[in-house]
Amino acid sequence: MRFIVSLLLASLLIFLFWPYYHLYRLDDALGRPDPAALAPLVDLDAIRANTKERLTWALGMRDAAAPGMEPLRWLQQGLQRAGEAALEDTIDLAWVQTQLRDAVSATTERRPAYLLAAVDFAMFESWNRFLVRLGRLGHGETHLRLRLEGLTWKVTDIVR
Repeated sequence: MRFIVSLLLASLLIFLFWPYYHLYRLDDALGRPDPAALAPLVDLDAIRANTKERLTWALGMRDAAAPGMEPLRWLQQGLQRAGEAALEDTIDLAWVQTQLRDAVSATTERRPAYLLAAVDFAMFESWNRFLVRLGRLGHGETHLRLRLEGLTWKVTDIVR
C-alpha cells in the first residue's frame, strides 16, 4: 500500500512539473537559429484559429449577421477569405519564433534573453491547459497558452 501511495505521489509531482520541462524545451528551441526546432512544441493550426477568432471579434465581424447588414456580409466574406489566406502565409514557425523572441527580449534584461527568465506567472488552467505570462502584468506582457497533446505540451496561442 505504501508503494502505491508513493508511486501516485511521484506521478502527481511529475505531472505538475511536466509543463515546466516543456517550457525549458521551448526555451532551448528558441535559442536555435532554425525555426523548425519549434515544430514539435507548437500547434500552428491552433495558433492560427485563435488569432483568427481574436481578429474577427476585434473587427466586429459577428455583427454583420444582423438584419439590414447585407453589404457588410459581402465585405465580411471577402475579408474572411483573404484573412484566412493571410493567416496561413503569415503565421508560421518563423513568425512564432519572432513573436516569442521579441516578447522575451522586451520583458527581461538578461542577455542573451532566455524564455525562462521572462516567465512571471505559470499555472494550470485545467489538467490539460497551462497558462504562461511573460513579463509583469500591465507592463506589455505576453500570454502563452499551452495544451497537452498526447505526451507533449504545445503552444496553442500567443497573445501580445
